[in-house]
Amino acid sequence: MYSNVAYNIYTQNNVNIESPQKLIAMLYEGVLRFNAQAKKAIKDNNHGKKVYWLNRSISVIVELIAILDKSKGDIALYLEGLYNYQIQLLSYANIEDDIQKLDEVSNVFKGLLEAWKETTDVVD
Repeated sequence: MYSNVAYNIYTQNNVNIESPQKLIAMLYEGVLRFNAQAKKAIKDNNHGKKVYWLNRSISVIVELIAILDKSKGDIALYLEGLYNYQIQLLSYANIEDDIQKLDEVSNVFKGLLEAWKETTDVVD
């Protein structure tokens, strides 16, 4: 169903993953955590930390793109476009110190996380 790449990354870091569904939820939560840290860094005028956290968030989204199962049809193509747009927004947020763009990405991932939890057996 999903590529083993993301799973292998997390198991190498000694994180116990119960299922690929849980992994996706963890990746969404990671984007939200990293965005929150980037937002704090922007408010604190800490350029180095802002770049660090935005790069972490972008890396997670790139991994989400990599593990998309394109055999599932239009939903995978939609998510690929959505994820790429979120990367674009994070890049602009980085260049412009734009908290509004960062919040927009976080709101999208909050929605994705909620929808994912509702449609899978992932529990908190």
